[in-house]
Amino acid sequence: MGTLNHFSFGWLTPALSYVMACVGAALGLRCTLRGLAATGPSRRNWLLTAAAAIGSGIWTMHFVAMFGFSVDGTELRYDVPLTLLSLVMAVAVVGVGVFLVGYGRNRGRSLLLGGVATGFGVAAMHYTGMAAVRMHGEVAYQLGAVALSVLIAVGAATAALWAAVNIRNVYAAGGAALLMGIAVSSMHYTGMAAVQVHMHPGRSELGGATPMQFIFPLAVALGSFLFLASAFVALSPTAQENAAYREAGELAVEEFDRAA
Repeated sequence: MGTLNHFSFGWLTPALSYVMACVGAALGLRCTLRGLAATGPSRRNWLLTAAAAIGSGIWTMHFVAMFGFSVDGTELRYDVPLTLLSLVMAVAVVGVGVFLVGYGRNRGRSLLLGGVATGFGVAAMHYTGMAAVRMHGEVAYQLGAVALSVLIAVGAATAALWAAVNIRNVYAAGGAALLMGIAVSSMHYTGMAAVQVHMHPGRSELGGATPMQFIFPLAVALGSFLFLASAFVALSPTAQENAAYREAGELAVEEFDRAA
């Protein structure tokens, strides 16, 4: 059985991956709140942005953490189509959860279903991403730890959505993002604790791309998207601010008409 190391670069990869998860969660939950305050196409667009942010943050967290994962006696490569599928899966399944919250009529039921969908999205992305790993060995899992990782993801994702929707202030949004980051990180390392690698004696050529060839550039691109989108959302006016601007403009017109 191969010896696994989840912290090849010390605490650098866990800390950086947690930051990425929190940034994606903060942006996604903020966009969810904007969507709840909007109507029509605007609501849909905000929720789509939320799904892209949370899904991208989850994916980036996972693969930044995977830079610290190594197995003695083998190099690691990644199947490109499966890795991309894990990203699409994260965004799509999280999108289901966000839209359930955004359009559900029963808030409690919508939050529960949204949390379950989001949690399963985290788990699906993680294990699909692990299926993309190529090495001179076979990966097996301890089912108990796998089940625990899914429960952690579902429970914390539900709590984060509840906090973001029901406690509408900047501290709640920040706390919910930190909680979501903990959910994703805890799920990741619990899932990784379930991994067992049975080495193969052969040394056949590994297919796929190295982390630096594929994972690193894509992670940098997604990280840049998250930070730039966060800045845009932070600077863009809320629905309440837009309403106040419109009201102020109408009052200014009325004052002008009276003066004329």
